[in-house]
Amino acid sequence: MSVDAEPLDRLRQRTSEKWRAYPADVLPLFVAEMDYPLAEPIAAALHAAVDRSDTGYVGPERGMESAFAEHARERWGWNVAQAQVRTSTDIGVVVVEALRRLIAPGDRVVITPPVYPPFFAYVPEAGGVVEEVPLVDDGATWSLDLPGLERAFAEGARALLLCNPHNPLGLVHPREDLVAVADLASRYGVHVVSDEVHASLTHGDAAFTPFLSVSDAARRVGIAAHSASKAWNLAGLKCAFFVTAGDEMATLVRDLPIEIEERTSLFGRIATEAAYREGLPWLDGALDAIEGNRRLLTALLAEHVPEARYREPRASYLAWVDLRALGWGDDPAQRILAETKVALGNGPAFGRPGIGHARVNLACSPEVLTEAVTRIGRMRD
Repeated sequence: MSVDAEPLDRLRQRTSEKWRAYPADVLPLFVAEMDYPLAEPIAAALHAAVDRSDTGYVGPERGMESAFAEHARERWGWNVAQAQVRTSTDIGVVVVEALRRLIAPGDRVVITPPVYPPFFAYVPEAGGVVEEVPLVDDGATWSLDLPGLERAFAEGARALLLCNPHNPLGLVHPREDLVAVADLASRYGVHVVSDEVHASLTHGDAAFTPFLSVSDAARRVGIAAHSASKAWNLAGLKCAFFVTAGDEMATLVRDLPIEIEERTSLFGRIATEAAYREGLPWLDGALDAIEGNRRLLTALLAEHVPEARYREPRASYLAWVDLRALGWGDDPAQRILAETKVALGNGPAFGRPGIGHARVNLACSPEVLTEAVTRIGRMRD
């Protein structure tokens, strides 16, 4: 099915961050929200819940867990035990609560910048200390720095917070790298929390590999964080979940305080189940639109900002653009906003490797993307 972005006049009626953070004359391509209409099966499920006044606490119903397990099997060939899925409010809570139980206060936790900015906050919230092992950029692609990870593990880091697929690059980690990470973690007594919220947004020319699927070592050391929030634009409905595949990690998650699960939104569970059971045609249409925009951005930058360096993502709807050659400062998004009224993601927020970069949201109409890049191109005049 075709999925098209809604017109700007309708989008500006939304009250979410993307449409309220800036004045109405700013084109917002910064935060990870989609401009597409809500998938009809999800909207229908939520309307039905309202019609039956189903607005209470989450109950013992486990339809969402089985829906995710079916999605994982059909989409990624990953057999997930329904009993090893436990919900909470959002990915951040899943990550923080997992880390709290995997590390001691003051332990070092590795992250791999440029990476999703909240990672820098999740670690201290869980009682840890951030240790950065930046991704390797060979000029053609990015990859995990496996020797760097081994050094960090050997020197006492106790956990790795992995982004898989990797935000902001749209990097889909190869299976062999994930196997190597699991082996290193097992060897050095390190645990891995894998944020896989962008997994369902893997593009047609890539294949997502769940961390917990790669080896027995991964299943022993790992906990995965999943949600339908990114793929179906459901962040405001507050539902994410822990996934485990080994006995020790399953026990750890099962022993979490019940309140962590009970804070899940009932509407979030309802919407998530509808997304996994009935939302795949919509998702495939959205991915077609995103992949069209990732190619369009290549052409637009070549025409209007030829000094920019950009590699098309293979997952998600976020594009990472290197603007250092233009001399627009450490945070070019600030200057772009001031001069063109286009809001992009601020590169330095993703760590030191983000200096001189900006993140662009591709889940918009081709017309909005074209207008944004055209405006940016005028800064060169």
